[in-house]
Amino acid sequence: MKKLLLVTFLFSVFISCKNNETKIGQEVDTEAEKSIEQQIAEAHGLNNFEEVEEIQFTFNVKVGDSLRTSREWTWKPKTDEIRLTEGDISRTYTKTGDIAEEDKDIDQKFINDSYWFLFPFQMVWSDAEISEEKTGLAPISKKEMKYLEVSYKGEGGYTPGDTYVVYYEDDYLLEEWIYKSADGQREMPTTWEDFEDFQGLKISKSHKSPDGSFELFFTDIVVK
Repeated sequence: MKKLLLVTFLFSVFISCKNNETKIGQEVDTEAEKSIEQQIAEAHGLNNFEEVEEIQFTFNVKVGDSLRTSREWTWKPKTDEIRLTEGDISRTYTKTGDIAEEDKDIDQKFINDSYWFLFPFQMVWSDAEISEEKTGLAPISKKEMKYLEVSYKGEGGYTPGDTYVVYYEDDYLLEEWIYKSADGQREMPTTWEDFEDFQGLKISKSHKSPDGSFELFFTDIVVK
């Protein structure tokens, strides 16, 4: 049952996020005027994203010793051309404001996987509602950290109304978070760890559940 919940969590997290237009290049004049989410995004390399021509990554999910999911992505942010490879099958689509019916399944997967990959940027790009900064005990480490609640509207998207609670310290790099489904039936914390710098983008390559039985991780990362 526990493994089933983990897999259910995988396919529901993030697809609540809307098919938003990317808001790249928005600048704030002074540090004092920057929102907390802007500072978090910049700590993860947002200011370097404008130079990115292509991103490649493989999204993997392991439950226990079993690799449950592996999806290879190539994304060209300037044109929003996206290619997915699963096994021997490759598909390509261009992300627009009106997704064709035959592309909705791949779009749903891309939203899920790319939000895991670049969630700090999505806090700025998307139309999420962001709470005031608070402090409290992080769910896994039990350390006192700052946190924000990031909520998506209860309408539209693939699974609307979900909330993400992100925990961070003074460097604004995410360390843990909690996913909360809109229906209140699913809630799961995972880590943000194993950061690596790719052309100025600081990517967390591993996310683990408290007991380590679930791991979502990224491989084959290339930023051009």
